Amino acid sequence: MKIAVLGFLAAALLAGAPAQAQSQHRCAAPALKQAKKLLAFHYGEPVQADIDGKVKTLPPLRNPIGRDSYDVLEVTGYIQKATYRMRFIYGQIPGDCLLMGQEVLELARL
Repeated sequence: MKIAVLGFLAAALLAGAPAQAQSQHRCAAPALKQAKKLLAFHYGEPVQADIDGKVKTLPPLRNPIGRDSYDVLEVTGYIQKATYRMRFIYGQIPGDCLLMGQEVLELARL
């Protein structure tokens, strides 16, 4: 029984390895920096915001007036007991991080 459980755990860890080895998006650092600014703008100054250091890359967003797409990065932030989901939309320009849009949403049960 112990061997089966250990085998299952090893398989689960190996299955998750490629996701961790995946390189971060080239605009991850600017997105983290912008997240702090966006929460300060949304909540008002002075703000004690904590930003989760993880940047999640979401599927690209199609440009409504063309054939291009935008890269979408998601960052989570916290102010006091509130949790905020922020999405940053970057133009797909090689070697550049052009911020095209951003959104912030407070996560709450209604």
